Amino acid sequence: MNQTLDLPAPETGDVDRESGSIFFVGTATVIIRYAGFTILTDPNFLHSGDHVHLGYGIRSERKTDPAIEIEELPSDIDFVLLSHYHGDHFDHVVEEKLDQSLPIVTTQHAADELAEKGFRETYPLDTWEEMTVRKGDVELAITSTPGRHGPPVVEKALPPVMGSMLEFQPEEGQPRFQLFITGDTVMHDALKEIPERYPHIDLALLHLGGTRILGVLLTMDAEQGVEAVELFDADTNIPIHYNDYEVFQSPLSDFKEAVREADLEDRVAYVEHGDTYRFEVHAARQ
Repeated sequence: MNQTLDLPAPETGDVDRESGSIFFVGTATVIIRYAGFTILTDPNFLHSGDHVHLGYGIRSERKTDPAIEIEELPSDIDFVLLSHYHGDHFDHVVEEKLDQSLPIVTTQHAADELAEKGFRETYPLDTWEEMTVRKGDVELAITSTPGRHGPPVVEKALPPVMGSMLEFQPEEGQPRFQLFITGDTVMHDALKEIPERYPHIDLALLHLGGTRILGVLLTMDAEQGVEAVELFDADTNIPIHYNDYEVFQSPLSDFKEAVREADLEDRVAYVEHGDTYRFEVHAARQ
């Protein structure tokens, strides 16, 4: 059954359907604004020197500060999109200070964990399950896409993860803007179905960093990031989730070099922590 989240209509009737923005807070935390929606992803507000628990006694130190404090989040956030329940995506600061009435779209595992923390406005999705978010006369379809947090033998010991396809439908007909967020994943065969279903992705946010624990790769490194750019074939790709923790072993500089070598520089946009990427939305492609 398709879940539906109905949000209060905007106070003003003027909704900007021609442009949007992505503000990069750090790690996998961004604030997406488009078509009247304000969306927060994977909230992580620990500071440099703080440690995050990744399970099984494994900890990692944060090497950067978030671009803003959690208290500085905009007041008009509509919902949170959470790829999985891990300390570098939903930390103890967030558990203590985030408004527990905010809707959270996430995995079933994360929804169960969040319920124990007092967050009960959750919308769990299984892989390829879709939900609809309505705000005024604008609809947003969110589909959970495959993610694999490391090789199969390791994946079973880690929280289940999902990617997300966001299809903004401000007018009747074809979606006018498709935004894809990979979530923490390594490249694997199930991802090939994404471009088959969505051959015209406008913008992709790539969780990179080359996370390694005990030598095992858990998120895409530079080489796999280039594979992702080629596979998903998005018009624009923005790397996030890099350089923030000790366990991130593939720095952004490696990805930039790999992108240059693959002659893909025109397909990638780089956004520094604290900066905003602005995009224009054109008529739907057929």
